[in-house]
Amino acid sequence: MAYTYEELKAKTVAELRDIAKDIKHDAVQGASQMNKDHLLSAICTALGIDMHVHHSVQGIDKAGIKAKMRGLKTQRSAALDAHDSVQLKSLRRQIHRLNRQIRGHMS
Repeated sequence: MAYTYEELKAKTVAELRDIAKDIKHDAVQGASQMNKDHLLSAICTALGIDMHVHHSVQGIDKAGIKAKMRGLKTQRSAALDAHDSVQLKSLRRQIHRLNRQIRGHMS
C-alpha cells in the first residue's frame, strides 16, 4: 500500500513498526528499537516519501508580495546607510506587515 507522510505521521509507534516489518531496506533495520520520529523518517526514506511539509498559500499573490519585500529591503539598506531613522522605521514596518500577511494566509 502506498502511504503519504501525513498518514504515517498519524499512526502509532506499534502500527509503524508493523509497517516496517514488511519493508526490506537498510534504513528500517532495528525498527523495534526506534522511537516514532526515527521510525517515521526511516520508513519515509525506505519508501521514498517526501517528508517536507508544503504549506499552501491561498488567496494572495505570494510571489508578488515577496518581490515587493525584496524592493523594500534594498530601500531599507539605503536608509540604513543614510542614517535616516524615520524612513528606516517606515520600511521595517512595511516589511513586517507584508511578512505577517503571508503568514496569516498559510494553511
